[in-house]
Amino acid sequence: MKVYGIIGYKNAGKTSLVERLVTEFCNRGLRVSTVKHAHHSFDLDAPGKDTYRHRTAGAEQVMMATSTRWVLMNELRTQPEPALADLLARMADVDLVIVEGYKRDTHPKIEVWRAQTGHEMIAPNDPTVRAMATDSTPDIDRPLLDLNNTAAIADFIWNDLQAL
Repeated sequence: MKVYGIIGYKNAGKTSLVERLVTEFCNRGLRVSTVKHAHHSFDLDAPGKDTYRHRTAGAEQVMMATSTRWVLMNELRTQPEPALADLLARMADVDLVIVEGYKRDTHPKIEVWRAQTGHEMIAPNDPTVRAMATDSTPDIDRPLLDLNNTAAIADFIWNDLQAL
């Protein structure tokens, strides 16, 4: 299973790029999955729903299944957050997993960077950043990819994965 990351700071356009890349790779006939890392607490469930009630009652895992999808929620409680490698090991085998976030992990990545956000670039201090997807021309020793050219970014990712 090939893994490639999209990183960057808030409001740089990471999620929009991931969404476009998933569509692009799927249109090319690849089976694609994603992993999204969040630095804050989140809940996909809603108070009062049966699955929420199961979790708050103490269940460590709650699975919900319908005719169109299923989801398995795991409560960590006092356990540490699992490593990306442990999460990937639980996923079905696909052609490509696009990881949004996990910027400190060792998989290859593209940094999404926009000067207007005011954030520093991550790439100068991170050799796992293989290229920059940007709408400007920062002075950096990595390939610069047009943030709006999804096909070119997908080509870069796929060619980079073949070379690794």
